[in-house]
Amino acid sequence: MMKMGVHTLATIAILALASLLTYASDPSQLQDFCVAINDPALFVNGKFCRDPMLATANDFFFPGLNIPRSTANSLGSNVTLLDVTKIAGLNTLGISLARIDFAPYGLNPPHTHPRATEILVVVEGIIYVGFVSSFPANRLFTKLLYPGDVFVFPQGLIHFQFNVANTTGVTFSGLGSQNPGLIVIANNVFGSNPPISPDVLTKAFKLDKNVIEFLQKEFYTTT
Repeated sequence: MMKMGVHTLATIAILALASLLTYASDPSQLQDFCVAINDPALFVNGKFCRDPMLATANDFFFPGLNIPRSTANSLGSNVTLLDVTKIAGLNTLGISLARIDFAPYGLNPPHTHPRATEILVVVEGIIYVGFVSSFPANRLFTKLLYPGDVFVFPQGLIHFQFNVANTTGVTFSGLGSQNPGLIVIANNVFGSNPPISPDVLTKAFKLDKNVIEFLQKEFYTTT
């Protein structure tokens, strides 16, 4: 009976651990911090740690996020992402931050973050936001946001932000990963390297092959 009880407890413990791993995003840290260092000779899931005794306050610091970024581009937007590549102290902490600047009627186009949920707050502008749920529902959730409003984009789902005001816009986003990743739908599909076969995209998007080839040329030269 005692032996069976131990086995039962061990099974429960293993299942509990598996459950925690299933719901985890970035791995939890096993120490106070793990300041990232780059080693081009090795690849790991994350970053190697510097000796914690060599860490300084600058490893956890980034200046000037209050400064507006240029939006002089075809989309009229600019994303400043502070992930582990910009703040080494974010390594293993499971968070990052982004500032998005919008020109009047500027767009942050449909994209996904494969490794992070995003929570966004509007500081300036009137921002039309939305995300699309997964197949088969493909439901569109949208909201018009004003300064002080907050909206959440679930991990991995296609979403966008569009400044519908004739003034500039600014938002800030928290993301649940030190490296949330970015897939811009149009850029990835039509601007892949090497290009996806036009025959595949023609059938998938039900567009004329000449249109597909034009889009591939357009996005491949601008990504």
